[in-house]
Amino acid sequence: MNTLYPIFLKLHELNTIIIGGGEVGFEKLSFMLASSPQANITLLAQEVKPAIYQLLNQQTHHHVTIVQKLFQPFDLHGFNLAVAATNNPQLNAQICAAAKQLNILVNVADTPHLCDFYLGSIVNKGNLKIAISTNGLSPTFAKRLRQVLQEALPDDLDQLLHNLHTVRNRLQGNFTHKVQQLNQLTQTLVEQ
Repeated sequence: MNTLYPIFLKLHELNTIIIGGGEVGFEKLSFMLASSPQANITLLAQEVKPAIYQLLNQQTHHHVTIVQKLFQPFDLHGFNLAVAATNNPQLNAQICAAAKQLNILVNVADTPHLCDFYLGSIVNKGNLKIAISTNGLSPTFAKRLRQVLQEALPDDLDQLLHNLHTVRNRLQGNFTHKVQQLNQLTQTLVEQ
C-alpha cells in the first residue's frame, strides 16, 4: 500500500538545494523548473555539466544559483529541501545524514529508503496539476502514465477550470451547500 501523503509545494517560497551537477542533478533541476519555473534553487557541485548551463540560459527568469565547490554539511544551512544527486552513494548518504540533523527534508536519488519525499511524475494542463507516485517502485511506469494522461486530457481543460472557479465564486450558502451545488454542476463530467 502506498502510504505517501501528496502535497504541492510552493518552491518559489522555499529554499531548495540540489547537490550534484551531473546527469542526475540535471534531471532533478529540469524536473523542478518544468513544474515550478520560479523555484528558488541552489545547485552545488564541483563540476557542472554544460547541459545545466544551457537549461538555465533557456529559462529567462529562473531563480537558480550555481555554486561550484565540494559539499560540506554546513552548506545545507538555510535550506528547506535538499536533493542528493551525486553519482557517489557514500556522499549521498552523508548529505542525507546532514540534512536529517538539520530537519531538512531530503530526496536521495535512486535510494528510496533514504528519501523523505519522492519527485513523482507530473501532468500539467494549465492550472490542473496531477502528481503520480509509484511509492518509489517504478519511476519509469510513473513517467509512462504521465505521458498517457498528458495526451488524453484536452488542452482546453484550463478554460473549464476557470469557468468552474467563476461559478464557485457566485454560489451562495455555506460550505456544504456550495459543495452540493458544485457536485450537481460537475456530475455530467463523469457520466457516460
